[in-house]
Amino acid sequence: MAGGWARDGAVNEQIEASIEDELARMKSRRAPVGDSARYCADCEEEIPPARREAIPGVKLCIECQQERDARNRPRGGPNRRASKDSQLK
Repeated sequence: MAGGWARDGAVNEQIEASIEDELARMKSRRAPVGDSARYCADCEEEIPPARREAIPGVKLCIECQQERDARNRPRGGPNRRASKDSQLK
């Protein structure tokens, strides 16, 4: 059910498009390749064996990876697919 000037299913289409965009962005991120490092490339602490086995090619410990992910987190922007009607509310 859509409200205002939007046609039926418009909200679901926006949600699905947002999900598709995020999935494409995640797939485009480069995954680690090669052998896992024994020591973190940033802090030089030992990377736990379970992490090295779980993520082939890992180069960072959990803490350094979390810090890097937090720095690279994109900020939310305007919804490009939003109709004028939804922007006026």
